[in-house]
This record gives sequence, structure tokens and C-alpha cells, in this order.
Amino acid sequence: MMQFMLLFSRQGKLRLQKWYVAHPDKLKKKITRELITTILARKPKMSSFLEWKDVKVVYKRYASLYFCCAIEQVDNELLTLEIIHRYVELLDKYFGSVCELDIIFNFEKAYFILDELLVGGEIQETSKKNVLKAIAAQDLLQEEETPQGFFEDHGLG
Repeated sequence: MMQFMLLFSRQGKLRLQKWYVAHPDKLKKKITRELITTILARKPKMSSFLEWKDVKVVYKRYASLYFCCAIEQVDNELLTLEIIHRYVELLDKYFGSVCELDIIFNFEKAYFILDELLVGGEIQETSKKNVLKAIAAQDLLQEEETPQGFFEDHGLG
């Protein structure tokens, strides 16, 4: 089971975090800081897997973002790398070549996509098509809730 997923920039700025195991906020900050520092210090040719404390860490860099997951000792690193890649593919499909700014300004969508893919640290849906359908349905629902002209009618537009 996945313990958590972190997305951070090359500058070490945390862009998204999803925890599947409860930890106090202070410990989450400490773990995040230590892992970001450790991963950023690694050379590009080094393995994307590392043993860290009592978990295995799997990470991959895509453009300016690092995607990092902590998994239990018995979990498969290659499967985790595949989950990271699947998440990036979904973000790419949704945003059209995702970039760091997409995550910053649309973080709720990034979380929603992740929640459609993973539940409780386990893979929920393997079909990209089904995940994208769920996201499209959610977008449609949001559009219906905010009628066209709402802002103008209320002097906000």
C-alpha cells in the first residue's frame, strides 16, 4: 500500500501531497522536508528507488516536477513507477501537456484525478478512459452548478 504521494518542483517547492497513512502535521512536514532534500541531492543517473527509514521511496522526474511515492517494504517498485506514470499521463490528457503551473492553479483537479486513480493508497481504476470519463462528468456537474451569466447577474462580472 502506498503511504503517501508528493509532487514537488526542482526548487523544492511542494505542489501536491496526498497522505494515505495518518501522521501528525509536524511529522508530515519533517518527512516532506527530508525526502525533498534527499531526492534533489541525487544525481540524474541514480536509481529512482531508495530505502528510506521503514519504507521504500519511488520517484520520477517529469520536466520540472518530481513525483514521489512511499510504499511498504513488500510492495512492488515497478508497479509504483507505473502508477506514477499513469497519473502523469492522465494529467497530460486533461491539461494538454501538464506543467507545474497547471498543478498550482488547478490543484483541486490534480487531487480529483489522483482520487479517481487511487483510493486509500491502492490503485482504484486502471483504465485511463474511465478516469477521464469521471473527470469529464465532474466538470459537467460543476458547469451546471454555476449557470452562465451568474456573475454578471449579480454584478460580479
